[in-house]
Amino acid sequence: MKISDIPFGTTDWSAIEKTEHPGITGKAFWRTCKFGDIRVRMVEYTPGYLADHWCSKGHILLCLQGEMQTELDDGRVLTLTAGMSYQVADGAEAHRSSTSTGASLFIVD
Repeated sequence: MKISDIPFGTTDWSAIEKTEHPGITGKAFWRTCKFGDIRVRMVEYTPGYLADHWCSKGHILLCLQGEMQTELDDGRVLTLTAGMSYQVADGAEAHRSSTSTGASLFIVD
């Protein structure tokens, strides 16, 4: 990733409007900022959330609170807890998220 043409700034995430994204079960709430081609999100998954799609977009994801599972299309399931992160490239392993307890995430893609 190349970060260019973005002046120094701060983001008050509480001032960014939430958008709702229903899963197969549960919901995800996104607060999204765009900086050129870079999308940065604060995401909250409700307890019982299961994503409604397999994603092949690259991300760097940091779990801030709670616990979540990431299922890869090869059958592996990885658990992230607060303070853990993952990274995956565009077009690499397709993945989808779920959580039984809820989770808060910081995602850059």
